[in-house]
Amino acid sequence: LPQLGPHLPPRLAQQPWHLRYCTGRDGFSLQSLYRSGGPPDSPTLLLIRDMEGQAFGAFSASTIRCSSGFYGTGETFLFSFSPELKVFKWTGRNNFFVKGDVELLMFGGGSGRFGLWLDGDLHHGGSHPCETFHNETLSPQEEFCVQDLEVWGL
Repeated sequence: LPQLGPHLPPRLAQQPWHLRYCTGRDGFSLQSLYRSGGPPDSPTLLLIRDMEGQAFGAFSASTIRCSSGFYGTGETFLFSFSPELKVFKWTGRNNFFVKGDVELLMFGGGSGRFGLWLDGDLHHGGSHPCETFHNETLSPQEEFCVQDLEVWGL
């Protein structure tokens, strides 16, 4: 978390983060992740470690929740540690920040590709370059298996 500090909105600089959800404690379930959310406007950090040990994730200015369409703000970004921190901010090209349903959680989009996605059991996901963040693939492969996942909130 400390390396991400300079990239977070300034109003969050000195806020204490709390672990709201982790697969080690809460199991692998997107529904459980949604239930752990906190207040709707609570900023959220999603951290993933894949089976190859690569760490990456997303920041959302609002709680990760089930939704019928995309939500979020231009403060949303993707990041990876490979091996140093890379941050992919909003390009302004579209507003496909975050969308979640029972089967899929998605960050970023455009042309049918998602910057980061996770399936309903949180075991599988993927990352593709997308228009929202003009990101690189966050994981070594475009599709990955999740080893650990954490959601931190304020």
